[in-house]
Amino acid sequence: MVISYFPGRGTVFEEAYYDGEANGKAAGLTQGMAQGLAEGLAEGMVKGMARGMAASIVRVLEARGLTVSHEVRARVVGCTDLARLDFWLGRVGTVEQAEGLFAMRPGEPPEKPALE
Repeated sequence: MVISYFPGRGTVFEEAYYDGEANGKAAGLTQGMAQGLAEGLAEGMVKGMARGMAASIVRVLEARGLTVSHEVRARVVGCTDLARLDFWLGRVGTVEQAEGLFAMRPGEPPEKPALE
């Protein structure tokens, strides 16, 4: 004897219910995958921009003949904050030493630590 908690087992209504449930799960999975892909692409774009900006900062410092210590290189390359990197990129052409890139100015917000 088969026990079913669905009233009217084997009816058109039951089949429609289970078809709807399957279709709903498939649609949810598709939507979740699309959303995950979009978020992953956006995150990848931001990381790529950060890497490119960091590489540019280090390259300009080196091209200007400034000594870029391991600490400076690690700090610049490890930064993922696009606003901070943009700020440094604007400053990179005027600093006298690579470490001057990080000098605080009055009213400047403190640097946020990297999350990764």
